[in-house]
Amino acid sequence: MNPRQRCLACLDRAPPATLEAALWIAAEHDAQLRPEQVMQEFAGLVQQVSAGLPRLPAAELAQPLLRRLNELDFHDDDYIPTQPRAALLHQVLQRRRGQPLSLAIIALELAARLDIPLNGVNFPGHFLLRVPGADHLLDPCGGRRLYTRDCRELLLRLHGPHAELQAEHLKVASPSDQLQRLSRNLRQLHQQADDPLAALKDAERVLLLGPPTMQDHVARADIYQRLECPQAERYDLERALLLCDDPAERLSLTQRLHKKGHSPALH
Repeated sequence: MNPRQRCLACLDRAPPATLEAALWIAAEHDAQLRPEQVMQEFAGLVQQVSAGLPRLPAAELAQPLLRRLNELDFHDDDYIPTQPRAALLHQVLQRRRGQPLSLAIIALELAARLDIPLNGVNFPGHFLLRVPGADHLLDPCGGRRLYTRDCRELLLRLHGPHAELQAEHLKVASPSDQLQRLSRNLRQLHQQADDPLAALKDAERVLLLGPPTMQDHVARADIYQRLECPQAERYDLERALLLCDDPAERLSLTQRLHKKGHSPALH
């Protein structure tokens, strides 16, 4: 199997092997990477984290686990502009720097191995964590507790004064959700790094890991435009148009398709 097939196979396990799947995603971009070896070496980190945890009930160990990772020098990657290495899990493990989602995937793997209950939360703009039944969320970058007011302030800071906190912002993220979001992050980072071929790999994977959005198809269309593949670009623009509910965006997509010499049927 190729790296993408291995990634998808990890999701079919019970329970899904999210960290290993994320490493197979990285292997699509680094032919020298051996995810099985990284997973074997991960046992050393498990021991380091476990040795520094207090003797508390498992349900109370999530925040200490995140603080322990912080003590071991795992931090948010604040390098500007953000590089793909902040989302490629083997490099995050090596450098101990990564985006919140990357750090969360590591924390979730540690929690699973140490029998600590912990879930991912697909908060927009900053992936978060939650202990099942808790009245707060946890920031994977150090373990800070976020209550409802804190989440609202974080959302406003990330998305502007008109953003409103919604229930869907606090939903648990499945392993497929996490890997689809990771792929979106990588797609954006590779585009910013002017690597359209790498971004195309990520854009294709996004569409395999869950229901795509209009923006997912537009993003892949933009990559195909950069690669001068007009037929593929047109295909994604047509798919985006089918998923679009906003009149202004529909008009923009229609005009872009007209420029490609194709007039879509509007219903």
